[in-house]
Amino acid sequence: MTYAQKIANLFQMTDEVWARHANPWSVWTRYAALPLLILAVWSRIWLGWGAIAPTSIVLLWIWVNPRIFPKPQTTDNWASKAVLGERVWLNRQEVPIPKHHNPVIAFTNTINAIGFVICVWGLVTLAVYPTLLGLSWVILGKTWFLDRMVWLFDEMRDRQPHYRDWLY
Repeated sequence: MTYAQKIANLFQMTDEVWARHANPWSVWTRYAALPLLILAVWSRIWLGWGAIAPTSIVLLWIWVNPRIFPKPQTTDNWASKAVLGERVWLNRQEVPIPKHHNPVIAFTNTINAIGFVICVWGLVTLAVYPTLLGLSWVILGKTWFLDRMVWLFDEMRDRQPHYRDWLY
């Protein structure tokens, strides 16, 4: 089981949850989660241990987000295809993906990981610039990854009838 599959399992991503997460509102509001999480952690300056409350609320939002939006009326848009592509990527051990996607996906995940480390370092040391630099790298890496997922889905839906059924 891959690291990404373990995360999907942690989030209990059933077919129904994936269908709801394909709603563009779910995708775009998840983008707000990381800056809010950073603000919640940073609030320890003002709230002390009270920062656990806003941090917990944001973490709860990250878990609830894919569940609260309805299934979209159409999945023929960038955000929905990004989610569908993530499903394809997570299923790559069962249905192999074209090899030309692997280096770019690995690179986007590396950007994301480096940004995450820089961001955490900035949060631990309460340094604004590393926190913002790390945040920008995470958002850049995640956006590039999602864009690659759209490309992957568009390519794989023509090869796998099951994937084609996700597009409506």
